[in-house]
Amino acid sequence: MAVNEKDIFVSVPSYSTKNFDIRFIKPDDCEALLKVYSDKMAQPIFNSDNCHGDDFCYETIDRMNSAMKFWFESYEKRYFVRYAIVDRQTNTAIGTVELFTRFADDHFNNCIIMRADLLSRYERKEYIRELALIFIEHAKEYYEGQIIATKAISSARERIGALLSLGFRKSDYSLIEFDGTEYKEYYEYYL
Repeated sequence: MAVNEKDIFVSVPSYSTKNFDIRFIKPDDCEALLKVYSDKMAQPIFNSDNCHGDDFCYETIDRMNSAMKFWFESYEKRYFVRYAIVDRQTNTAIGTVELFTRFADDHFNNCIIMRADLLSRYERKEYIRELALIFIEHAKEYYEGQIIATKAISSARERIGALLSLGFRKSDYSLIEFDGTEYKEYYEYYL
């Protein structure tokens, strides 16, 4: 739920960094994003916690189209925003970042959740730092919450290194799904 004077569900901002353009997803991103979501080396790092069984491992263009349709519908319903991460040199989507404010009965209530899915060759500390930093800088403009939380599994050393270098710390808490399922390995950044 957006609470500031700027409403993310009316107009999604675009950002540019040294290596990336960051903008709302477009239907034309489907083929490029299929390469991301079918990347066997990237799939274990995707965060599908509390996603009703979707593991984000897509092998066909139809499945990718279906996921994107759900992302567009979720935006229309004001659930979350899914950004495309576009490599500025190739002008191709190489991943996505999802942002939303989570409301629940756990430590991560009223917390900004950031899910980042990248093609495996972009899973490098300098790229993750660059992307996370832009969302840290702009999150409070559009989202409620004092914490940004993101998941990084223990084998995602580049991601963890990037998060720690930005001031994230490993959370002592689990994200708890409505059915009681606990998800661990979250990192928090206090805004």
